[in-house]
Amino acid sequence: MTHLRPKSQGPLVGVRVVELAALGPVPFAGMLLSDMGADVVRIDRADLSATQRTRARNNVMNRGRRSVALDLKSPRGQAAARRMVDRADVLMEGFRPGVAERLGLAPQQCLEANPRLVYGRMSGWGQTAPNRGEPGHDINFLAASGLLDTIGTGDSGPVPPLMYLGDFAGGGLTLAFAIVSALVERNGSGRGQVIDASILDGTAQLGIVVQGLLARGNWHPQRGTNAFDTGAPYYNVYATRDGRYLAVGAVEPEFYANLLRVLELTDVPVDGQNDRSSWPVLKQRIAEVVRSRDLADWTVAFEGVEACVTPVLSVDEAMSDRRYHTPDAYVDYEGVRQSAPTPRFSRTPSGVHLPSPLPGEHSEQVLREYGFDDVDIVQLLDEAGPAVIRG
Repeated sequence: MTHLRPKSQGPLVGVRVVELAALGPVPFAGMLLSDMGADVVRIDRADLSATQRTRARNNVMNRGRRSVALDLKSPRGQAAARRMVDRADVLMEGFRPGVAERLGLAPQQCLEANPRLVYGRMSGWGQTAPNRGEPGHDINFLAASGLLDTIGTGDSGPVPPLMYLGDFAGGGLTLAFAIVSALVERNGSGRGQVIDASILDGTAQLGIVVQGLLARGNWHPQRGTNAFDTGAPYYNVYATRDGRYLAVGAVEPEFYANLLRVLELTDVPVDGQNDRSSWPVLKQRIAEVVRSRDLADWTVAFEGVEACVTPVLSVDEAMSDRRYHTPDAYVDYEGVRQSAPTPRFSRTPSGVHLPSPLPGEHSEQVLREYGFDDVDIVQLLDEAGPAVIRG
């Protein structure tokens, strides 16, 4: 069933966004903008398989927007996309450099027709990078940024942290922030602009704290030897008897003292916390103690103790947790448990307005809203073929 346009709420109500379907950062940015109330319309490919279209409903990152299917390789589809962009506040694309130009959506062309447009470009390496045309994935950008080399233990080698840091934090979150910044600036100047966002640059910026430590001579290049990279015994993850894990972040002396007390390591001097020569042996001792009890036992032992010690929860457990999460931290939307929009606003609360769309689900409805007449709509729907859900 085609979902009607929702009554949105949030600080970005009234902002119209056109999102060209892409992977990773762009859909995450689209979700963030939609969660905040923006009317985000996603232009999906018309040649997706039936399986791809069916699975789209469970991709919760695509929540909150409507979908139009257009053939962007055809002159009619490209012209339709440009007409939509002419009436939008924001365009987001995540192609390799040069692809948007080949599709007739060059920044200069779009801004000439719509001078107030904020044109958000998301690529892996950046529009002007020496290797801008090369393919890449999250792991490649993490590697080139220097961040991957800092993640892991002395024994593990670099450990890729899924796609959290590159695609989502360095990419999508940075793009969404840049778009909102450009919209604020437009309120004064009346003019749009082009944003050149890259996963590499955004990810490298996440490493600013290590860059500062390096400049001060406080960062050791050997992995697993620094205070916050599992080198220190008071900032680490330890296995419990039942194969679960306990996260320890007892950085401050008073928290460190409480940690030692609960672990019954009374012979360990609190004032020797940052004696690096003692770290390897103390890590082994803490590991042995933690491994002597189950996670549930340690959770009870540290309850109410200010030691910055937390059980490592699974994603499933986190979504039903009431010890650390507020009741509205997760929502059940159309049968799918997922993170609620965040952060929270006092006057303009955000929310999930629509489920993830089937590609092309809202083609007729959205095209009509963007000023297309019956003849245009029929031609575009016929060209898109089975990707369109009619009526």
